Amino acid sequence: MAIKVLIVDDAAFMRMLLKDIVTKAGMEVVGEAANGQEAVTKYMELKPDVVTMDITMPVMDGIQAIKEIKKQDPAAKIIVCSAMGQQAMVIEAIQAGAKDFIVKPFQANRVIEAIQKVSRG
Repeated sequence: MAIKVLIVDDAAFMRMLLKDIVTKAGMEVVGEAANGQEAVTKYMELKPDVVTMDITMPVMDGIQAIKEIKKQDPAAKIIVCSAMGQQAMVIEAIQAGAKDFIVKPFQANRVIEAIQKVSRG
Protein backbone atom coordinates (compact mmCIF):
# COMPACT_ATOMS: atom_id res chain seq x y z
CA MET A 1 0.00 0.00 0.00
CA ALA A 2 1.39 3.37 -1.03
CA ILE A 3 1.57 6.03 1.68
CA LYS A 4 -1.16 8.63 1.02
CA VAL A 5 0.06 12.21 1.38
CA LEU A 6 -1.79 15.54 1.57
CA ILE A 7 0.47 18.46 0.58
CA VAL A 8 -0.29 21.86 2.11
CA ASP A 9 1.57 24.99 0.98
CA ASP A 10 0.40 28.39 -0.24
CA ALA A 11 3.09 28.34 -2.97
CA ALA A 12 2.09 26.25 -5.98
CA PHE A 13 5.77 25.81 -6.81
CA MET A 14 6.49 24.25 -3.40
CA ARG A 15 3.50 21.92 -3.75
CA MET A 16 4.78 20.88 -7.18
CA LEU A 17 8.28 20.22 -5.80
CA LEU A 18 6.94 18.12 -2.94
CA LYS A 19 4.52 16.26 -5.20
CA ASP A 20 7.41 15.39 -7.50
CA ILE A 21 9.56 14.07 -4.61
CA VAL A 22 6.67 12.12 -3.07
CA THR A 23 5.43 10.48 -6.29
CA LYS A 24 8.95 9.55 -7.43
CA ALA A 25 9.33 7.71 -4.11
CA GLY A 26 6.25 5.62 -4.94
CA MET A 27 3.90 7.41 -2.57
CA GLU A 28 0.51 8.76 -3.55
CA VAL A 29 -0.45 12.44 -3.35
CA VAL A 30 -4.18 12.29 -2.55
CA GLY A 31 -4.66 16.05 -2.40
CA GLU A 32 -3.23 19.53 -2.15
CA ALA A 33 -4.29 22.59 -0.17
CA ALA A 34 -3.16 26.22 -0.43
CA ASN A 35 -4.06 27.33 3.11
CA GLY A 36 -4.80 25.95 6.57
CA GLN A 37 -8.57 26.14 6.21
CA GLU A 38 -8.44 24.09 3.01
CA ALA A 39 -6.03 21.68 4.73
CA VAL A 40 -8.49 20.93 7.54
CA THR A 41 -11.35 20.34 5.08
CA LYS A 42 -9.26 18.15 2.78
CA TYR A 43 -7.86 16.17 5.70
CA MET A 44 -11.36 15.22 6.85
CA GLU A 45 -12.40 14.39 3.31
CA LEU A 46 -9.33 12.44 2.17
CA LYS A 47 -8.01 10.87 5.40
CA PRO A 48 -4.37 10.86 4.24
CA ASP A 49 -1.67 8.85 6.06
CA VAL A 50 0.63 11.88 6.30
CA VAL A 51 0.26 15.66 5.83
CA THR A 52 3.10 18.01 4.87
CA MET A 53 2.12 21.37 6.34
CA ASP A 54 3.60 24.76 5.53
CA ILE A 55 3.60 27.16 8.49
CA THR A 56 3.13 30.60 6.96
CA MET A 57 -0.05 30.69 4.88
CA PRO A 58 -3.03 33.01 4.32
CA VAL A 59 -6.54 32.43 5.79
CA MET A 60 -5.31 30.02 8.49
CA ASP A 61 -1.65 29.34 9.26
CA GLY A 62 -0.14 25.89 9.57
CA ILE A 63 -0.05 25.90 13.37
CA GLN A 64 -3.79 26.66 13.63
CA ALA A 65 -4.47 24.00 10.99
CA ILE A 66 -2.43 21.42 12.95
CA LYS A 67 -4.45 22.20 16.09
CA GLU A 68 -7.75 21.87 14.18
CA ILE A 69 -6.77 18.59 12.51
CA LYS A 70 -5.47 17.14 15.82
CA LYS A 71 -8.76 18.14 17.48
CA GLN A 72 -10.70 16.12 14.88
CA ASP A 73 -8.16 13.28 14.65
CA PRO A 74 -5.65 12.99 17.51
CA ALA A 75 -3.79 10.30 15.53
CA ALA A 76 -3.10 12.62 12.57
CA LYS A 77 0.48 12.46 11.30
CA ILE A 78 1.70 15.87 10.27
CA ILE A 79 5.13 17.02 9.09
CA VAL A 80 5.86 20.75 9.22
CA CYS A 81 7.65 22.43 6.33
CA SER A 82 9.56 25.51 7.38
CA ALA A 83 12.00 27.98 5.94
CA MET A 84 15.36 28.46 7.60
CA GLY A 85 15.13 30.66 10.66
CA GLN A 86 11.62 29.60 11.72
CA GLN A 87 12.80 27.55 14.72
CA ALA A 88 10.33 29.12 17.16
CA MET A 89 7.44 28.34 14.83
CA VAL A 90 8.67 24.77 14.31
CA ILE A 91 8.75 24.27 18.09
CA GLU A 92 5.23 25.68 18.34
CA ALA A 93 4.08 23.36 15.55
CA ILE A 94 5.62 20.31 17.26
CA GLN A 95 3.89 21.33 20.52
CA ALA A 96 0.63 21.63 18.56
CA GLY A 97 1.04 18.03 17.45
CA ALA A 98 3.32 17.88 14.40
CA LYS A 99 5.47 14.74 14.37
CA ASP A 100 8.49 15.97 12.41
CA PHE A 101 9.74 18.86 10.31
CA ILE A 102 11.48 19.36 7.00
CA VAL A 103 13.31 22.51 5.97
CA LYS A 104 13.07 24.44 2.71
CA PRO A 105 14.78 24.14 0.28
CA PHE A 106 13.70 20.51 0.37
CA GLN A 107 16.17 17.68 0.16
CA ALA A 108 14.37 14.76 -1.47
CA ASN A 109 15.91 12.07 0.74
CA ARG A 110 15.04 13.98 3.94
CA VAL A 111 11.43 14.47 2.79
CA ILE A 112 11.02 10.76 1.99
CA GLU A 113 12.71 9.70 5.22
CA ALA A 114 10.42 11.97 7.30
CA ILE A 115 7.25 10.73 5.57
CA GLN A 116 8.22 7.08 5.92
CA LYS A 117 9.23 7.50 9.57
CA VAL A 118 6.05 9.38 10.51
CA SER A 119 3.73 7.02 8.59
CA ARG A 120 5.08 4.07 10.56
CA GLY A 121 4.13 5.91 13.71
